[in-house]
Amino acid sequence: MTSAVILESMLTCPYCGFAKRETMPTDACQFFYECTNCKRLLRPKPGDCCVFCSFGSVRCPPVQRQCGCC
Repeated sequence: MTSAVILESMLTCPYCGFAKRETMPTDACQFFYECTNCKRLLRPKPGDCCVFCSFGSVRCPPVQRQCGCC
């Protein structure tokens, strides 16, 4: 049984702690994200494919589907 892919994730800025719910792209990984509070540019941690995998409450759709990432 396959569970549904979750498309929303709560991104939390590691610099200022601001959190915002964002919709994840389904066809690509998001490598950059600008915090709407402190304006810092977030990039994935080493070994992660995107900002959602590093700073989100839910991993990106390709990782959820376990089919690899971009």
